[in-house]
Amino acid sequence: MSIKAPRGTKDALPDQVGRRRALEDRARRIFAAAAYREIMTPIFEEKDLFVRSIGQATDIVEKEMFALGGEGDLCLRPEMTAGVVRAYLEHNLHKSEPFQKFCYFGPLFRRERPQAGRLRQFHQIGIEALGSGDPLIDAEAITLSLRLLADSGVGDVRTRLNSMGCPECRPAYREALKGYFGSKLGELCPECKARLDRNVLRILDCKKDSCRGISGDAPRAAESLCEECASHHGRVTQALDRLGIKYEIDHRIVRGLDYYTKTVFEFSSDRLGAQDALGGGGRYDGLIKELGGPALGACGVALGVERILIASEGAGEVPARTHGVFIVTTSEALRQGAFELVEALRAGGIQADLGHEAKSFKAQMRMADGLGARYAIILGEDEAARGAVSVKELATGDQCELPRAGVISYLMEKGGWTA
Repeated sequence: MSIKAPRGTKDALPDQVGRRRALEDRARRIFAAAAYREIMTPIFEEKDLFVRSIGQATDIVEKEMFALGGEGDLCLRPEMTAGVVRAYLEHNLHKSEPFQKFCYFGPLFRRERPQAGRLRQFHQIGIEALGSGDPLIDAEAITLSLRLLADSGVGDVRTRLNSMGCPECRPAYREALKGYFGSKLGELCPECKARLDRNVLRILDCKKDSCRGISGDAPRAAESLCEECASHHGRVTQALDRLGIKYEIDHRIVRGLDYYTKTVFEFSSDRLGAQDALGGGGRYDGLIKELGGPALGACGVALGVERILIASEGAGEVPARTHGVFIVTTSEALRQGAFELVEALRAGGIQADLGHEAKSFKAQMRMADGLGARYAIILGEDEAARGAVSVKELATGDQCELPRAGVISYLMEKGGWTA
């Protein structure tokens, strides 16, 4: 019997991990430049946290959460925002400085039907700005996301924007939707028929062609916005317009979680096929209060790592040639000395390795090139007798001989080394 990875999961092999790390590094630089600090929360939480934040009548809570056995009612996290807000409140960060910016990187879990671009264990990169109702924060979340996608080689990103209103004006919108979809009940899919009374907004998010055709003519949220929500939405679009950000207003963007208010948005790419979403987010001004804190605004965005990597296939690759060194020996007798040199280089902060199998000189040089080494250090009988080594830059073929004791200082002068 062959043992395989669990259904809906994928292994990330070393080359793929390199691309993932490069993506995360780009995100960290972009987020840090905007004053977002990294936060790490547990991969499991109390189930009630997600019921209260996401909503009982959502697909995630009803069908997709992975419950854990043992004490308490725990589950693997299906999304990150609720855990970040929980940590913000639990550690009283809202008391020391109400406005806080966080970024995160990590795995999430949903019991979905696995398909291309949709896994049961997946990874997200995201940001959360807690404690502010400023519309410019919404625009910032969109611009930072688009900068990361562009820097990752994802072109032709489609940005769709909407406003879901607030608890003051959304009830009227819900009633308008119920009246509209109720008149077309026989044309809805079975799932959307059930949503009519329980969570009518979710009908707008249905991906079935029949329901999408019906929802195209459904009432728009913009028709029901109160003065405050309309003003907020106008300031967000004004900020994007002045930055030259391209977007489209789409009344069917509602997101699938109950905590969203006002601004919601999604990013998509044709490179992903049917599951075209790269990520999305929006404002959730009521969540902090719902979880026991003060009435403070908040906004965030989450981007799918696996989906970005698929959409950026062939772009944003880890450079083939690293800043590493590979030691090549001409005889077995020199391998102990080569190992000592490798350890000295590593202790000096220089990436270094050597072959661990008996191979010819040519085979070792091919290994150095295949591993992406920047330099090959050649340790031969003649060099060893003189206390010297030959250093060859593989990209150019330039080669020089140096005293063995001077190798580290020579390489450090070249710069760009990482341990």
